[in-house]
Amino acid sequence: MPSHLPKYVLITAARNEEAFIENTIHSVIAQTALPARWMIVSDGSTDQTDNIVKRYAAQYDWIQLLRMPEHCDYQFAAKVHCIRAAWEMLHPLAFDVIGNLDADITFEPDYMAFLLDKLVCDLRLGVVGTRFVENSRQVYDYKFMNEEHVSGGFQIFRRACFEEIGGYLPMRSGGEDWAAVTSARMKGWRTRSYTEKLFLHHRPMGSNGQPGWSIQLRQGERDYLTGGHPLWQLSRSAYQVSRKPYIMGGLCLLLGFAWACLRRVERPVPKDLMLFHRAEQMARLRKLLPLGSKRAQPALPQRGTSLR
Repeated sequence: MPSHLPKYVLITAARNEEAFIENTIHSVIAQTALPARWMIVSDGSTDQTDNIVKRYAAQYDWIQLLRMPEHCDYQFAAKVHCIRAAWEMLHPLAFDVIGNLDADITFEPDYMAFLLDKLVCDLRLGVVGTRFVENSRQVYDYKFMNEEHVSGGFQIFRRACFEEIGGYLPMRSGGEDWAAVTSARMKGWRTRSYTEKLFLHHRPMGSNGQPGWSIQLRQGERDYLTGGHPLWQLSRSAYQVSRKPYIMGGLCLLLGFAWACLRRVERPVPKDLMLFHRAEQMARLRKLLPLGSKRAQPALPQRGTSLR
């Protein structure tokens, strides 16, 4: 690793990823800046995931496999439990940066060096990442998720930031990656996705073999659970109507949000994080649409300000 770059570790939660994880391993071992440790946590995998990881762990002493108990159902919070188990083993080590890497990601050999250099140049950067392409086709659209959002497929945290936000928050319907990045901004850290690089996400986010309308329905519910503003959701759903799955995707996105609202589903996020999130959404919406005047603009909470 170049001497000016900070030491980093990686965590990967993997469940039945035999089709993808070997390519992810190849991407990591090809990096010009290698990690000090890479904890790959098998979330009760029943395929060949563990054997693939063991084969590489025998060749590289910085790769370590940790196995979690088997379970039959798909659990969004399981990823957070895996990350926390790995963190318990990693936090005594000396390092400055920690990355959360999905098991179905590939990227170029200078990817980590590029992001680590960004952290060196700006000490207020708490979370960094890049744009991405899904299924080698579609570049992620940042129209409704701006450059301050760092996608969950690969998130790189400054250790001080990761510790200040308390790591990832277990959430029943997912969204722990969103909560982590938004919490970082709420606490005064800068977060940034850079467009100069990208990673390839070989399985569409949240798919798991489900049809597109079902994914959007669940995403709408997740948007409610993370405290999204109704006006933002309406605008986002209208935009989604023009994208696959056409019409149905946007309607399901709105229906999932509305159905969770009508059922008064308990939101797992703290109130201050929800209000901060809504203020950010409305600030972005005003940039996209001619909504109101400056006197209607809610101020974003400053660091240390309590909204409870």
